[in-house]
Amino acid sequence: MNIVTKQNSDKMTLQYLILIASATSTALIAGLFYAYACSVNPGLGKLSDDGYLAAMQSINREIQNPVFFASFVGTLFLLPLSAWVQYREGNSNFLFLLAAALIYVIGSFGVTIFGNVPLNETLDKFNLSAASMEEVKNQRNLFEISWNRLHTIRTVTSIFSLLLVIIACMNVSNK
Repeated sequence: MNIVTKQNSDKMTLQYLILIASATSTALIAGLFYAYACSVNPGLGKLSDDGYLAAMQSINREIQNPVFFASFVGTLFLLPLSAWVQYREGNSNFLFLLAAALIYVIGSFGVTIFGNVPLNETLDKFNLSAASMEEVKNQRNLFEISWNRLHTIRTVTSIFSLLLVIIACMNVSNK
């Protein structure tokens, strides 16, 4: 009896650790996108055209770092893993986590990879110092509107994913 209890306790610990890691990584990404949406983007929007483009080029280069990738890609793996662990344990919570994973994969990760990143790459190739004021203005118009629309999508979907993970966490703690 003691061995069975110990084994179940170990499974629950691993299950909880994966769920906590999923919640943490999802919260980090949702928080990053939210912070951009309510502070960084409005602040950058007030800059001159060349100032805006230079700032975005710099930010887009600096965000490519191990700390960001750990949470951004980590969430991509942790949410489905958490859903699978919950499913394997017979918890109906897996539906919340599966929905969170699908929403994150499509709306946050997918939009970033197939929307924001190509815009960032195009902007990175833009030679700001050699461009005329008209070219700078045109580049900003091409970049800013599309990038912010896509960013809104990934912000909303990452927050929605986080809410579903929180619901799953609350359901696990109530069992």
